[in-house]
Amino acid sequence: MNSRLCITTLWISFIALLVLGLVMVASTGLCAAMQPDESPETFIWKQSLFALLGIVFAVMIGSFDYHRLRNYAWLIYGVSVVLLILCYVPGFRVELNGEHRWINLGLRFQPSELAKICLVLIMAHWYTTHREMSGTFWRGFAIPGMLFGIPLLLILFEKDMGTAAALAMTGFCLMFVAGARWWLLVYSIIIGALVLISMTTANDNRMERIYAWLDPQAYSQGAGAQQWIAMLSFARGGSTGVGLGEGIYKYGKLPFAHTDFIFAAIGEEWGLVGTLGIVLLFTVMTTCGLIIALKMEETFGRLLATGLVCIIFWPAALNMMVVTSILPNTGLPLPFISYGGTNLIMTIAAIGLITSVQRHTPAIRSSYWPLRQLLNNTRP
Repeated sequence: MNSRLCITTLWISFIALLVLGLVMVASTGLCAAMQPDESPETFIWKQSLFALLGIVFAVMIGSFDYHRLRNYAWLIYGVSVVLLILCYVPGFRVELNGEHRWINLGLRFQPSELAKICLVLIMAHWYTTHREMSGTFWRGFAIPGMLFGIPLLLILFEKDMGTAAALAMTGFCLMFVAGARWWLLVYSIIIGALVLISMTTANDNRMERIYAWLDPQAYSQGAGAQQWIAMLSFARGGSTGVGLGEGIYKYGKLPFAHTDFIFAAIGEEWGLVGTLGIVLLFTVMTTCGLIIALKMEETFGRLLATGLVCIIFWPAALNMMVVTSILPNTGLPLPFISYGGTNLIMTIAAIGLITSVQRHTPAIRSSYWPLRQLLNNTRP
């Protein structure tokens, strides 16, 4: 499967998800419109505008030679870190639902969404510059670990554990593909898991979410309400769904039916057919993106495309696992489908960057695979 066919298939899958997202935002807009000074039309028009802006950016970025970004990689990374710090500065930060993920600079947006792309860019730049030393401790593990650790911690302490988890997995995937020593990655994953457990057990709200995840029915009137109603939505939808617009749980019973839990609304209205269709589209996108990445001859393009695929795949996988109660509730939107401007625009922009990589990097006949290099980097 050549890279041109892959990028075409990726765009078809992305457009299909985007259209489905707009339809479902329109369907769930009645629930969201219960908020003061809002209407269903407001939500669909805003989301359509965000989608249009995202597509324009993606087309522009796809025509742009991504190699030029290397000249500004450190500047872009620094700006993204500063924007994340502003989430803690009174006068700039905007707090919603007890979280301060947003800032207001005349326009309200989430710096963490921009930071995901900036992080992928700086790590791809670092490993390309030091590609001969990717198996060493300092230049192959410690320094790039600090590069993605700084924004990761800033996002984590915004109380955005979902984005932090997706970003952490993206960072580890990039380091794996770049050739970092696998045993160092395993150790860091274990340490990270221990830190996460410690942070969870020290916070009553997070522990309540764990209890609610283990027994959603017992917490169906409290912390487990979203996941419990989500399961009822899937059950009511059955195989083929109750029909577009015919869902009942979105009318105030399912909180955030137009954002974090829109997958449950799809399950109710489109049934198993619709939800499996979404899983298939994300699988096709991820497969095509990885084929493009692994066929790229140049290291920077290969790593950049891999990271961009990860920042789409991991949030999608985590969102669907949360909504289906496989994981505890973390509060993460479903890419291309959930309502939200910053996430939608930045995720579509990632599609544009993958397109730029495919257009401006020569492909090799046999796909690159780092496993042999990684196995050779055994512990001394």
